[in-house]
Amino acid sequence: VQLQASGGGLVQPGGSLRLSCAASGFTLGYYAIGWFRQAPGKEREGVSCISSSYGTTYYTDSVKGRFTISRDNAKNTAYLQMNSLKPEDTAVYYCATNLLAQCSSKGYNYWGQGTLVTVSS
Repeated sequence: VQLQASGGGLVQPGGSLRLSCAASGFTLGYYAIGWFRQAPGKEREGVSCISSSYGTTYYTDSVKGRFTISRDNAKNTAYLQMNSLKPEDTAVYYCATNLLAQCSSKGYNYWGQGTLVTVSS
């Protein structure tokens, strides 16, 4: 089971980025995929999750209306579209799976390597 996150970079406030999470060694479409982030000096927090069943999505309050999680099962890849970015979104972003069909608050044992998002003018 491997996950590889990519797509981070430097963007101005109000800008957009799309993060990708490419899976290998398992069928991403069978499992929930979560996006997490860790800002400098802060604890890691859950940002969003998409379940395998019905594609139910969850978002932390601070990104609702700005971020969209999705998946392309044919490409074995999940995405996090981030719009209206704010400086407080600056963090290393990780994708992970709990190898369950439903999203959960814990139990994400398989992680990608992280991709840095910096929102700054």
